[in-house]
Amino acid sequence: MNASVAGLVIEVIFFAIGLYVYLFARGFISFGKPEVRKRAEEFRKENATWMRLLGLALAAVMLLNIVFHVRELVAG
Repeated sequence: MNASVAGLVIEVIFFAIGLYVYLFARGFISFGKPEVRKRAEEFRKENATWMRLLGLALAAVMLLNIVFHVRELVAG
């Protein structure tokens, strides 16, 4: 596998992590068991502001990196 493609895969993984953190902070992602769901909801309520900002920033930066990386791969 080419190093450039490996870098692109890592960027996509970090984009997914940022998106997951943002969606969790907004409350769109929930868990199965009631006791786990309750603990996750308490954690989300306590840390929602910084997780929302961190997730959004990470996803935005990684999306730009992905766009530039794909553009570089297509150009040659």
